[in-house]
Amino acid sequence: MASQTGLVPGLYLRPPSEVLPTMVGLLGDETFLRALLATVLATVIALGIAILIAVPSGLLLGSIPLVRRACMTVVEFLRPIPSVALIPLALLITGTGPDTKIALAVYGALWPILFNTMYALDELDPLHVETARAFGTGRVAVLTRIALPSAAPFVLTGVRLSFAIALAVVVSTELFAGGTKGLGQFIMEANSGGAHMDQVLAGTVLAGLVGYAANAGLERLHTKLFSWNAPRGADA
Repeated sequence: MASQTGLVPGLYLRPPSEVLPTMVGLLGDETFLRALLATVLATVIALGIAILIAVPSGLLLGSIPLVRRACMTVVEFLRPIPSVALIPLALLITGTGPDTKIALAVYGALWPILFNTMYALDELDPLHVETARAFGTGRVAVLTRIALPSAAPFVLTGVRLSFAIALAVVVSTELFAGGTKGLGQFIMEANSGGAHMDQVLAGTVLAGLVGYAANAGLERLHTKLFSWNAPRGADA
């Protein structure tokens, strides 16, 4: 509407009548599909690594007060630092390979999962823990058999939040890196000279659709697995 009325130059904001056909056409373009697959794959890998780091760390910090007090200063210092702000430094140190965008996405995706796991343990009923210990259950068994199942709804909520963060960081890194293959690189190349703004907008919309589909799928999985527990948790 804005471009059609002349409010915004049509060169910069193409109307949906141009963007939607371009988007459909890109879905049949092998080069674009390879770029999209590279972005999604990097996001999934980063999310998996973040889960493997954040869940055990959250269980440790949430269950041992001494460790929590010792580490929270460092955690609270690192958490506010945006992953995007670290892109220039990461590119300078590690180059433009896929490892860079995955590492930055892991950093960004850690925090929602970590804090949701910690907060889940804060709400764990002490009676359950004391009952398990009364039957001779060790600390590790209490964490894996009682604490982790109780924290699972919170963890999955954190995963849902972290996927969106990881996707945004991966695309942003691809935009800045230039040589990193992915959706961000495709958008950057299409934006060169401003001649293919329909492709830029189509790529951006498709990135949003990937995030929306992943969020909807994880939310449905949450409802299916934990129908007794509505999605909740702390947004990190």
